[in-house]
Amino acid sequence: MVAATALRNVFNVSRSPLLARTSIRFSSTTASRHLTLKERLAELIPTEIEKVKAIRAEHGKKAFGPVTVDQLYGGMRGLPALIWDGSVLDPEDGIRFRGKSIDECKSLLPAAPGGSEPLPEGLFWLLLTGEIPSKEQVAELSRDWAARAEIPDFVKEIIDRCPPTLHPMSQFSMAVTALNHDSAFAKAYQDGVSKKEYWNYTFEDSMDLIAKLPNIAGRIYRNVFGDGKLPAIDNSKDYSANLATLLGFGDNEAFVELLRLYITIHTDHEGGNVSAHTGKLVGSALSDPFLAFGASLNGLAGPLHGLANQEVLLWLRKMQSQIGENATDDAVKSYVWSTLKGGQVVPGYGHAVLRKTDPRYTAQREFALKNLPNDPLFKLVGQIYDIVPSILLEAGKAKNPWPNVDAHSGVLLTHYGLHQMQFYTVLFGVSRAFGVAAQLIWDRALGAPLERPKSYSSEAIQKMFKDRQ
Repeated sequence: MVAATALRNVFNVSRSPLLARTSIRFSSTTASRHLTLKERLAELIPTEIEKVKAIRAEHGKKAFGPVTVDQLYGGMRGLPALIWDGSVLDPEDGIRFRGKSIDECKSLLPAAPGGSEPLPEGLFWLLLTGEIPSKEQVAELSRDWAARAEIPDFVKEIIDRCPPTLHPMSQFSMAVTALNHDSAFAKAYQDGVSKKEYWNYTFEDSMDLIAKLPNIAGRIYRNVFGDGKLPAIDNSKDYSANLATLLGFGDNEAFVELLRLYITIHTDHEGGNVSAHTGKLVGSALSDPFLAFGASLNGLAGPLHGLANQEVLLWLRKMQSQIGENATDDAVKSYVWSTLKGGQVVPGYGHAVLRKTDPRYTAQREFALKNLPNDPLFKLVGQIYDIVPSILLEAGKAKNPWPNVDAHSGVLLTHYGLHQMQFYTVLFGVSRAFGVAAQLIWDRALGAPLERPKSYSSEAIQKMFKDRQ
């Protein structure tokens, strides 16, 4: 009776055929049941709609503050212009996922049996609902994604026909965009579905998108760097374990744990970064999640966004080749100064928003201390951490002289044998899908409009301020 009442309450929120097809699962006692992610989201949407209405009614005409000409020319840095629900980046505290720090997420989110790192499935639940899921809910999400993981034959053919010289991110973007062929949202929109139902179909596409990324990424990796043979998805394993297996590292439990941590901390970094904002912008045109995230990946592929961890690794290796392993602090300092005096930046240090050490760097450092404390590159990364900030402050080269997430991730992947740096951004892309997809779902649930900011020419700005003091 309790379960039946709960089921009626969910369907009273939305009577979409897609929601009606959501499978219903009861606990072993049958006295209570665990809601699926979609069912829980359906319960939350009406309350969130009313909350947004109340915020706009009370604060809609209020201003954040002035917009300066420098902000327009300076990449809109610090310009408040977006709603992004999944995470907020604080300059001092770092990223918070629905208000929870990385340390809190590591403590609260379920881990795999025998593991200690949080499962990304749990973070996706948190991004969508603001709630910590149970182990059963996370396990169900793992099974759901495994069941959706197969990619169409024509997408396999697209990937297989790509020359190995084509960058993995180009292949990744093409394959994701091609999934639009089977978009539930695109079909529903063409059939004239009500706007109130947009979120249902966006949810289905987003779940399919995330579920299929390991098979796409694994196929690209095996084609470019391996023999092209791909193992099957194991429905009993979690998302990260399956991805590790597809890449050929599934037997290394430490690498699997690293992927769980890596995906979790790379999922979302509020909405202003290139990949997140691109996905939201393209999605605002009611492009389906496959098209929107394909655009995100093209932004992520840029050297100023997703390639930084490769630049860090190249810089570290070049340093090692010149000053050797176990170099003295003086030798490291000299190399850092030579980098700066050569007109280059120290890769992996500084951030557009953060003003302290990136908590994502700290999480990776803690993993390394536990699992690879004697790795030469890791020891060099730690040595640099003790040296570089004071040099950057002395040189006046950075408002934030502290390391960001990219200062560490490549070293960890390399330690476990994933040496192909061109592929690192693909892993970043797999992770970033979680945050972009979560926001796309909420944008459609809340009826977010088409983005259309105002632009000005340099001439228009000159005319605007010509007679002003």
